[in-house]
Amino acid sequence: MEKFKKITSTIVPLPIENVDTDQIIPARFLKATTREGFGNNLFADWRYGKDGKPKKDFVLNNPVYQGNILVAGKNFGSGSSREHAAWAIAGYGFQVVVSSFFADIFKNNAMNNFVLPVVISEPFLSEIFECVGKDPKMTLTVDLENQQITNNVTMKSENFAINAYKKECFLKSFDDIDYLLSKKENILNFEKNI
Repeated sequence: MEKFKKITSTIVPLPIENVDTDQIIPARFLKATTREGFGNNLFADWRYGKDGKPKKDFVLNNPVYQGNILVAGKNFGSGSSREHAAWAIAGYGFQVVVSSFFADIFKNNAMNNFVLPVVISEPFLSEIFECVGKDPKMTLTVDLENQQITNNVTMKSENFAINAYKKECFLKSFDDIDYLLSKKENILNFEKNI
């Protein structure tokens, strides 16, 4: 993955609360053990009819809404702990998911797959949905180094929290093993001194 420092993007709004992992990626798609192809089935039951054709009224099928940032309603990623939900979001091309609340397991799975979950206040979330309703080309800027998200229409910003370890992984494009390897000299020196 590329290093993540700051992103400015149009957004895809999903103003639905309590979206669980089965809605993100239905269980029938969980047979694969590699990450490839999951983006095609993101929100499959909402996105496609029984005939397999795209539903025109679903946001991912609306060409007006595009971008690398998914903005979702409160309580995103609840339900089962399937990592495939994060695979599907990353596979579709989202780099950031914004909500006022994430289920903890989903949040960790997202970060492990280089999808940044950004928690904001409910009033700020409502403002973003209102702005994108008026102008689908509106953008958000997510600045990981300063842990700040900005609505570029109103220029209002909020800070967001992230674990320092995961922040370093995003900034340096490290997975868990890369991070440990980056600390190899420290580990060896520690072992010498015990």
